[in-house]
Amino acid sequence: MKKTAVFGAGSWGTAIALLLARAGHKVFLIGRDEEKINTMKNSKENTYYLPGVTLPDNIIPSSDLQDIYADVVFFCVPSHAVRESCRLLKPYLRPGCIIVNTAKGLEENTFLRLSQVIAQELPGHPLAVLSGPSHAEEVGKDVVTAVVVASQDIEIAETIQDLIMTSKFRVYTNRDLIGVEMGGALKNIIALCSGILEGMESRDNTKAVLMTRGLAEITRLGVALGGKPETFYGLAGIGDLIVTCTSPHSRNLRAGRALGTGKPLNEVLKEVGMVVEGVRITKIAYELSKRLNITMPITEQAYYVLFKDLSPQEALAELMMRGKKHETEIKEFLGTTNNKLTP
Repeated sequence: MKKTAVFGAGSWGTAIALLLARAGHKVFLIGRDEEKINTMKNSKENTYYLPGVTLPDNIIPSSDLQDIYADVVFFCVPSHAVRESCRLLKPYLRPGCIIVNTAKGLEENTFLRLSQVIAQELPGHPLAVLSGPSHAEEVGKDVVTAVVVASQDIEIAETIQDLIMTSKFRVYTNRDLIGVEMGGALKNIIALCSGILEGMESRDNTKAVLMTRGLAEITRLGVALGGKPETFYGLAGIGDLIVTCTSPHSRNLRAGRALGTGKPLNEVLKEVGMVVEGVRITKIAYELSKRLNITMPITEQAYYVLFKDLSPQEALAELMMRGKKHETEIKEFLGTTNNKLTP
């Protein structure tokens, strides 16, 4: 049996720990807030982030970084905290342990995927990424779920598949690390926009347009960066897009809904009270699309709403009055696969 550890004792970190525990593993759930960790130890529940779910005895909450010394370590921190977490944990990690990243996003300014950030900071560690339609609230309650684990080394992906797959949690493997990461990151833009439409009291037809055309531009940028088109039609692409655009658990959806009613961004972020990845990734993807000359009209209008004081109504009108297009223009849909970032 492999020793496992989860870094990040929020809702998703707790859900991952529960998965590992249900699969029969002893798992250290490591957080930096000693008071909250002690509460978890005493109550056998993460009352702060995943209330109502009892933690079994083989989950050991800890604030001691030495407990990160394990065969497999799951990173369950927000995307902006990945590099800092790598630097914090580096002295405590077992040499050659597998790192599994569960955060979804890109690093601001560098435009790096999170696996690239981890590879820079923790060379010599095999890497995998876990992604797909999987809200912590439902995984924590053992709701039937399927996800994908991606790694450039398929044996590493299969190791993680064997580690966490249960009768309620199905895991597929994929070699397309780029596509899986980009699908997971970019869908948050569309989820935020889905919430904006709900706040504007838009109807089903409009949301269907958003999700369909949103998938088109997610695919364009992902393929331009080296991802495979078919990945975006799997769990890490359309699967994650559907659940994040429709679920009441989605923070991006809730934040977007408030924006759609006219509330300012700073007020919305205070109300949500947790990280809204869609806001960060909208800015990053907008800047990246301009550097690579990739058409992303929904992302562009979302950027203007978030950062340039454009009203949601004006943004929707701009999208609807764009120049005429053929739906299946392959070049526009897929983008150019050989684009490279320059310093």
